[in-house]
Amino acid sequence: MSGTTALWLTLFWFGLTYLGLALGRLPGLRTDRAGVSLVGAAGVLACGLLSFEDAVKAVDFATIALLLGMMVVVAFLRRAGFFARLAGLALGRVKSPSGLLAVTMLLSGSLSALLVNDVVCLALTPLVLHLTRRLGLDPRPHLVGLAVASNLGSAATLTGNPQNMIIGGLSGISYLRFAAKLAPPALIGLAIGYVVTLVAYRKVLRNGASPETKPNGNGDRVPNGKRHTTLLAKSLFVTVAAVGLFFAGVPMAVVALGAAAVLLLDRVNPAKVYAHIDWGLLLMFAGLFVVVRAFEVHVLAASGVDEWAGRADPVWALSGLSAVLSNVVSNVPAVLLFKPVVGAMPDAARETAWLALALASTFAGNLTVLGSVANLIVVEQARKEGVTIGFWDYCRVGIPVTLITLVVGAAWLALVRY
Repeated sequence: MSGTTALWLTLFWFGLTYLGLALGRLPGLRTDRAGVSLVGAAGVLACGLLSFEDAVKAVDFATIALLLGMMVVVAFLRRAGFFARLAGLALGRVKSPSGLLAVTMLLSGSLSALLVNDVVCLALTPLVLHLTRRLGLDPRPHLVGLAVASNLGSAATLTGNPQNMIIGGLSGISYLRFAAKLAPPALIGLAIGYVVTLVAYRKVLRNGASPETKPNGNGDRVPNGKRHTTLLAKSLFVTVAAVGLFFAGVPMAVVALGAAAVLLLDRVNPAKVYAHIDWGLLLMFAGLFVVVRAFEVHVLAASGVDEWAGRADPVWALSGLSAVLSNVVSNVPAVLLFKPVVGAMPDAARETAWLALALASTFAGNLTVLGSVANLIVVEQARKEGVTIGFWDYCRVGIPVTLITLVVGAAWLALVRY
């Protein structure tokens, strides 16, 4: 196959894949993002753009193993009633709207820093809905705050969200080093997010109830009994041990799979655990690794990206570009697309570039409802319970939070050295 033919075929499959990711499906079809990614990878293989062996090597199995292991750990925590108990303790004692907003965002951001933020939103949304209805409060500011805080808090560690897990695998940055660099701007971001939400919804928070807030929700049931207490204790012990090993520098994929294996040695029906695993996301990851690898080999290798990357600013340029791209095709595909760009940067700038990419792609997820999966989870769960979070309901918070935190985060990485 000639180089020109390989170039155009690669551009076709790459363009088709990223168009599907940007739209959420292929036009006229019901193929979702995972299916689009699989189609793109299969097309690359069928056209001979990569050998099967090269495609297998392109998949970062450590990242997929880490995400799978963390999904199993979080599934056990949820089945044991951890989120329901913690939310009940933290939120049940607060009565004022502004206080409830503060505790909701702090809880969401803190949990998202250690666990996958999408799952945190999945677990906390019904609890926040139930509590606001019981107190006769408008749930919208608290749900928007929940989503925004989950994105901001997840920037703090490598296990906070899927794109950080990818960056951890590609960059080799340790869990402790990553947290030391990005936890401070994530905390600052949470404070900014709270203030902006408080200002944007000041009238709603001051007035309290809305016509939508009838106290008819039940929230997540808190499991009782000795069996669930034992499962909760075991799940917490394994989770704390795993996080400790992450900070100690033990390979994260091995730790996550080990934690999942220990938890699966139980009398819990595995099918109920597997039901909480986002298999589609894992499939999307695998397909994207293959498509992006073909793009590296046949397009970027001759595009002069090495020369541009050598001159590009590792913080401001990457932050701006990744923020835009993350809102076009979503943050995970955007991070993978920047992999060869960061790889071509000078060694001295590479770590800062990876950190800027992680921070910007995560903070950019707050721009609109479509910016991250966490946002969509909150909005869709609220809609099923009769609470509508409109486009402007979210953007009145999301847009200023994104713009301010992106500038603050980039300035932190550019100016603070340690």
